[in-house]
Amino acid sequence: MSKPPQVSVKLEEFRLQWRVMTFYERFEQIVAHILSVVISAIVVVSLWQLIRAVVALVLSGALDPLDHAIFQAVFGMVMTLLIAMEFKRSITRVMLRRDHIVQVKTVLLVAMLAIARKFIILDPATDPGRIAALAAALIALGIVYWLMRQRDDPIDAAIAERAARNREERP
Repeated sequence: MSKPPQVSVKLEEFRLQWRVMTFYERFEQIVAHILSVVISAIVVVSLWQLIRAVVALVLSGALDPLDHAIFQAVFGMVMTLLIAMEFKRSITRVMLRRDHIVQVKTVLLVAMLAIARKFIILDPATDPGRIAALAAALIALGIVYWLMRQRDDPIDAAIAERAARNREERP
């Protein structure tokens, strides 16, 4: 049984890239693949636990969306899954050699998701100072993310335009 042509082309492309990689780039690729597998396992296990928890709450009749504790628990698990999936996406970009390192914008996005998760699972009795500190951190991260997008959007647009012109010029 032969491999599908697309898979063999990708495998050959990877082999060619592997030959020209430096020692550190190879190390980076190996670490990225291992992290990808580990995070995938974590996402699958977390998703399974989330499904089990929601089913148990539904079957026991305890799933009351107005109950703050249940809301916190369920959406805390959902946000944890989203954070893990965003980490996985950034690692996959490194593996596919679209980015050489994990992008700062991705780290900022994950940090904002983590703070949003913290707000969701926050105890209602939390002191106002802590809430203000979390809000300030979220605003600061949001501003930095926005500034980076403002800087990168014109560059990304120019790259996309150049790629479109190159595609049009090809026969």
